[in-house]
Amino acid sequence: MNKIRWGVLSTAKIGRNWVIPATQASETGVVTAIASRDLAAAKSVAAQFGIEKAYGSYDELLADPDVDAIYNPLPNHLHLSWSIKAIEAGNHVLCEKPIGLSAAEGEQLVEAADARPELKVMEAFMYRFHPQWQMARQMVRDGLIGELRTIHTNFSYFNNDPQNIRNQLDIGGGALMDIGCYAISLSRFIFDAEPARVMGEIHRDLETGVDCLTSAILEFESGTSTFTCGTQHTWYQRVKIFGTTGCIEVEIPFNAPADRPCRIRLQSGSPPSLKIEEIELPVCNQYTLQADAFGRAILDAGPVPTPLADAVANMRVIERVFASAETSDWE
Repeated sequence: MNKIRWGVLSTAKIGRNWVIPATQASETGVVTAIASRDLAAAKSVAAQFGIEKAYGSYDELLADPDVDAIYNPLPNHLHLSWSIKAIEAGNHVLCEKPIGLSAAEGEQLVEAADARPELKVMEAFMYRFHPQWQMARQMVRDGLIGELRTIHTNFSYFNNDPQNIRNQLDIGGGALMDIGCYAISLSRFIFDAEPARVMGEIHRDLETGVDCLTSAILEFESGTSTFTCGTQHTWYQRVKIFGTTGCIEVEIPFNAPADRPCRIRLQSGSPPSLKIEEIELPVCNQYTLQADAFGRAILDAGPVPTPLADAVANMRVIERVFASAETSDWE
């Protein structure tokens, strides 16, 4: 196998705008098939990206013997069922975050993946593959900001359309599942640990019932992580990582642009000897890096960069934030 032959389930916006073109530009893979419940839509996207095959159902794609791996960007409530179907059909699976609607669903996926150990299955948290996050994590490990104490994250955009899947409660919509999951993931990634307890505060949209503004505190053994995520205020994202002697600021932490450099600011010391260094990262596409990292795990028969156990652990923290907001107490 020289290149991984990818099949994409649905013509979702994230696939069209990011993942498909990024995979087509990767070293390890090529998208050879796409499926939609609307055959015309599948054919249109296939023509746009030079994809060989278009199918009018997801089952048809899974039955294609010339597809090696499946990318699953379906709505959250379909992540588990179609990922398991893809595994049972003999495909490797890269599934969009969150891995399911609950930790229990994540555990079901782990069980399905364990039954086919020759297949690679991973949650698609693309930000972890960007060099800015590899650098930030290494800076913390190397003690460039002293001892890690706290992380502050803000992530927001405006979308109050009740018909949008992100605003439908019964299929896993809401700010925490859509973007708060990033704040939780990066906190666990940088602290390299699980939070001992969490506190959450949630404001829900009166019409849709989804959380449109969620804030939380994650308490780790050596510090805290706080975040606010919202779907009904201005677009913004920023992460600041504070230590005893310095601070790291990640300017565009999650939707890192693929057409211009990203920047990290490293602050160290204090007045009058305060030092601020701006580090510019080379232009890259984090979705291409993700596709190649996953593709190499398949081609080399090695472990995936992020095991499913990490996805389940992230989902457990999400559930604890929801529970805390209900009880108004630490969970």
